[in-house]
Amino acid sequence: MKRILSLIMAVALTFCALAQQTVGLFQNSAASFNGYTLMAPNGVEEVYLIDNCGEKVHEWQTASRPGLNTYLLEDGSLLRTGKANNEVISGGGSGGVIQIISWEGDVIWEYIISSDTELQHHDVEMLPNGNILAVVWDSYTQAEAAAKGRSVSGANLWSDKIVEIQPDYENGTGTVVWEWKAWNHLIQDVNVNLANYGVVSQHPELININYVQSEFTTEDWLHVNGVDYNPELDQIIMSVRSFGEFWVIDHSTTTEQAATNEGGNSGQGGNLLYRWGNPRTYDQGTEEDQILFGQHDARWIEPGLVDEGKIMVFNNQAGTLEGINYSVVEVIDPPINANNTYDLITEAFGPEQALWRYIAPEPTDFHSQRVSGAHRLPNGNTFITMGTPGTLFEIDANQEKVWEYVNPAAGSGIIAQGEFAGGNAVFRAHRYAPDYPGLAGRDLTPQGYIETGSTFTCEIFLSTEDLELDEQYLVYPNPSVDWFRIDRDQRILSVELIDATGKLVKTVNDPGNAHRISVSELSEGFYFVRLTLDQGEVRSQSLLIQR
Repeated sequence: MKRILSLIMAVALTFCALAQQTVGLFQNSAASFNGYTLMAPNGVEEVYLIDNCGEKVHEWQTASRPGLNTYLLEDGSLLRTGKANNEVISGGGSGGVIQIISWEGDVIWEYIISSDTELQHHDVEMLPNGNILAVVWDSYTQAEAAAKGRSVSGANLWSDKIVEIQPDYENGTGTVVWEWKAWNHLIQDVNVNLANYGVVSQHPELININYVQSEFTTEDWLHVNGVDYNPELDQIIMSVRSFGEFWVIDHSTTTEQAATNEGGNSGQGGNLLYRWGNPRTYDQGTEEDQILFGQHDARWIEPGLVDEGKIMVFNNQAGTLEGINYSVVEVIDPPINANNTYDLITEAFGPEQALWRYIAPEPTDFHSQRVSGAHRLPNGNTFITMGTPGTLFEIDANQEKVWEYVNPAAGSGIIAQGEFAGGNAVFRAHRYAPDYPGLAGRDLTPQGYIETGSTFTCEIFLSTEDLELDEQYLVYPNPSVDWFRIDRDQRILSVELIDATGKLVKTVNDPGNAHRISVSELSEGFYFVRLTLDQGEVRSQSLLIQR
């Protein structure tokens, strides 16, 4: 028999403000989603996992700076990108190396995409089938660009492609099993003698090879800076920074179909199914109609979360039309049909505006010209990476800040408390729940702050809402005095004691066959006993300590 216990917890700051504090934890409250934050600062070779108090619980040492994104996988390994130091193709977000690194720091698998004509950059994405999507620059000569109707002069043109790599762990290699190229879906209205000549405004599914904004007249024409995958739709979304929009394409095609306008679940091949943020790119708007400026991290909100199925994006230069430097996080409700294609609203793709926006009370307090990202958390909060100043923060449903941390790891070294925080950019950080499979059975003992000189105190708060209390895993005696036992039928990886305010007060990792869990050091009162089982499953029981 199960019952749901919900507690209402007041928001409370957990430490006294420090004079001249510059890095580390600035705020943690009971309203924050407790978890572990993964960050791979742009200028360093280390990858850090920190708890909500800003203490390091794990660190990976790698052989290169990131290029750029890093993820924690469900087996506890890292999927990361690294720099290959390509001397021919080199721009913001350059990478070239894709790695999987074990929890212990060993390189399990490595794949290089770096040559005179191509280079992995910015982002990768692990697919449910174990394959990996990668964003790759796809270089063409000026003559090749002219043959496609490119009228803008310049050197080589870096287009973009998305490749799907099937890793071969045994041999340390990989195979590209699917590919989509922007180069196969171009239109132009300059040279009538070319096959891709057409009326741009009548073909929003195609990419105008002559659309440029002044910042992007050189090689890096599109600057795709993020990729995400939706398994329910079998579609891919990419953030195209130089166009001020994101694109959605069909992944259900073959590589051959992806080069055409036919095939796949959509029947549209590799054409763009949906695009949003700047209808000027397909001649269906004016300067005032552009909403996204230099955006990053377009992604679907995952099932089960607030606004599931909608698209979240970090709008870096949202104040461009006003001449003000500030950023905004937007949530868009795409006009998707029953057959998973998208409706045009009049001549442009809708909606006309975002469904939800986060803008700081003082807009200019929230600004990152480049990098950055945001994602929804299980408790309805939103986790935000304000990348350029290396600031990570979390807002609740009322858009109140409930957690804030400034990265102290810079290219010049670790920033001590009180020193100026500079050169500490973070491309994108990720918050993982305590019951995330990749953390099961791991030693997450706090190891101290990354920075030196921090003296504040902090308490870990856990969400006590919706804890499933399962009588199958009895704790006894209950009430308890100094110890309790667990009646169990499978191995338990960890036992956590959480008090009624949500504070984690005791953790026993890998208790094995221990018959007793001591609670002699805890005060009288009501507690939750949270058990993580060997398959990553979590069970909870209530416990009363009474003396």
